[in-house]
Amino acid sequence: MDRRTGESWTAHVEPFAMADTVVTRGLWDDAYGVTCDPESANLPKTDVSWRDAILFCNELSLREGLTPAYEIAEREVPTPTRWRPHSEPELDDWSVVWHHGADGYRLPTDAEWQVACRADTTGARYGPLDEIAWYADNSGGTIHPVRSKKPNAWGLFDLLGGVWEWCWDLYDPDVYGSYRIIRGGGWSDPEWSCRAGVRRKTNPNATFDDLGFRVARGATTTPAVRPD
Repeated sequence: MDRRTGESWTAHVEPFAMADTVVTRGLWDDAYGVTCDPESANLPKTDVSWRDAILFCNELSLREGLTPAYEIAEREVPTPTRWRPHSEPELDDWSVVWHHGADGYRLPTDAEWQVACRADTTGARYGPLDEIAWYADNSGGTIHPVRSKKPNAWGLFDLLGGVWEWCWDLYDPDVYGSYRIIRGGGWSDPEWSCRAGVRRKTNPNATFDDLGFRVARGATTTPAVRPD
C-alpha cells in the first residue's frame, strides 16, 4: 500500500538468495583490497549512496568470478535554465541496466526485501522489537555490530533497525525522479519506523550514517501488478 496515493498492488516473487546481514565494513574493505580495523569489521557499512552500492555489487561479483549484474553508463542531461520546483523530478545523469540473467550480486528489489523481512509472518515485525532490532529506544544513539540481535525465521539479521537498506526500485519516478526506495529503519529511528511495511525514499547520491545495504542473487520478481 502506498500511503501517498492510496494504491496497493501485488508482486510475484521467485526464489532468490539474500545475505543474512547488511554489508559490513570488513566485507566492503575486503572487496576493495583494503585492510579493515578488526574492531569495526562487523559494523554495518554506512555513508554509502545507492550508486556506491551498485558499484560494490559489481566489484564483489568480479572478485568472486561472477558476472556483474549491472551495466553502468553516464549520460548528459540538460543544464537547468530555470528554477526547478521541488515537485519536479531532477534529471538523473546515471544509466544503470540490470542484466537479470547475470549470476552476480545485486540489490534486492522492494518486494524481495519485504518478503525476506517478513519470513512468512504477517504482522508489522517478525518478533519483539527490542529482541530483533537496534532503534532509538535501545541503541544508545550509536551503531552496533551485525548479528547482535535475534534473526527472523529464515536466519536473516537486522532487517528492522540497525541501518536503513537500499533497494533497487525507484520510489515513484513520475513524482520523485531518480529517488530510490529504502527499507527497515535505523538505529536512530523511533519504533514506528521499524516495521516491515515502511518504505521511504532518498536521492541515489545521498549518504547517511544510518543507511547501508545488503546484497542478493538469483531469480527476480515479475513486474508488480498495479491498479489501472
